Amino acid sequence: MSTMPVHEFILGGQKSGKSRRAEAAAGRWLAAVPGRRAVLLATAQAWDGEMARRIERHRQERAERVPGLETVEEPLRLPELLGALSQPDTLVVVDCLTLWLTNLLMPPELDPQRAPLPDWRTQSLLLMAALERAPGPVVLVGNEIGLGVIPLGEETRAFVDALGQLNQHVAAACGRVTLMVAGLPLTVKENA
Repeated sequence: MSTMPVHEFILGGQKSGKSRRAEAAAGRWLAAVPGRRAVLLATAQAWDGEMARRIERHRQERAERVPGLETVEEPLRLPELLGALSQPDTLVVVDCLTLWLTNLLMPPELDPQRAPLPDWRTQSLLLMAALERAPGPVVLVGNEIGLGVIPLGEETRAFVDALGQLNQHVAAACGRVTLMVAGLPLTVKENA
């Protein structure tokens, strides 16, 4: 039986080791008991060539590191899919909340034929409800971006504020919160 808390929130800067820690948790989950599942909900979108290459590289590396980890790519419907995928025998990894929020707040190009984007605050509440109801363990990955200078632009400040609010709500809902710094985990919160 795994001693992993039901929900863990892994925060850190870019290339701090967040995703690798989440993948390692999925690998341990799969190895502990036969018949378990692990699903990664990937929120990134390939808005340019570099991002498309990055996503493809992540797919390949993830498949090598954690062969049994299934991947579902969904940029917007995170609360809905978390609710649908979470089962007692299934660990769900969400990678990452920052890109999900970006998709909700700052789509690169709005298509006039596309339906309006859902409100991020409503989606955040739906995510918290799905997390509360999740019968299986959930590992969420997100960036901590509010540690530096205050951004100059209004839109960027609003994004940093929104992400800070989202991170606080997710941290409150999780039994474990880990801050990754230079590949090293620092326990911020641990509820037994």
